[in-house]
Amino acid sequence: TEINFKKSLKARNISIKIKPFEGVIVTVPMFLSFKIAEDFVKSKMNWINKNLNKIQTQEKLQTTFSIGTIFQTRFHSININSTLLAKNSFVKENKSIEIYISDNNGVQSLENQLYIRNIIEQTWRLEAKSYLPNRVDEIAIKHNFNYQKLSIKNTKTRWGSCSFKNNINLSLHLMRLNEDLIDYVILHELVHTKVKNHSREFWSTLEQHCPNSKYLDRKLKNYSLRIF
Repeated sequence: TEINFKKSLKARNISIKIKPFEGVIVTVPMFLSFKIAEDFVKSKMNWINKNLNKIQTQEKLQTTFSIGTIFQTRFHSININSTLLAKNSFVKENKSIEIYISDNNGVQSLENQLYIRNIIEQTWRLEAKSYLPNRVDEIAIKHNFNYQKLSIKNTKTRWGSCSFKNNINLSLHLMRLNEDLIDYVILHELVHTKVKNHSREFWSTLEQHCPNSKYLDRKLKNYSLRIF
C-alpha cells in the first residue's frame, strides 16, 4: 500500500487519514522530519491495516455504470443509454433522466464514469435544495433551535457542519440516506448552535432531542460520502 507523506504549515501533530481511492495520507508538521513521521506510521501499522481493509471493502461497493443501468435517486430515475453521436448528453423530463454515452469511448472509461457521476450529483443537488431547507426549518422549530444560514455543498468529508456564527452546511449526499439519518445529521448540527464541541454536554443535549442518537451515529458510519 502506498503511503503519502505531506508537510503542512497548519498541522501541530502528525495525522493519518485513510480515504477511499486515495489510500493512506500522513500529514506532517513543518517542524518535524519525515523520519519521525515514518517511525510514527510504523508504530500505527496495525491500526492502518485494519482500517485499510474497511476502506477497501467500501471501495468494492462503488457502482460501475453500464449501458442499461437504472440508478434510482430519492426522486428521480436515471437511465444509462448508448448513442452514435460524438458527444455525451442527457435529457431531464419530470422525474426521469436519460443519459446518452457516446459509443466512441466505452462506458467503462474513467471519463464516462465521471460524466455519469457528475449528473447524479447534480440531481442530488436539486433534490437537496428542494428537500433539506424545509426539513431543517421543521426540525429547528420542533426542537426550539435557531440558526443563521443554510448552505448545501458537494462535500466529501463531512455530512454536515456548523460554524461559530451558527451557519449550517449540509452535504448534498444526505439525499442518499434514509429519513432517520438525514434528521439525525440535521439535529446533530442544530445542537452545535448551542454546544460548539463534541463534549459530554453536546452528546447529552443531542440525546435529549434524539433519544436513539448513539445508534444512529453508529449506523451513519456504515456510509461513505465518497462511495455510491
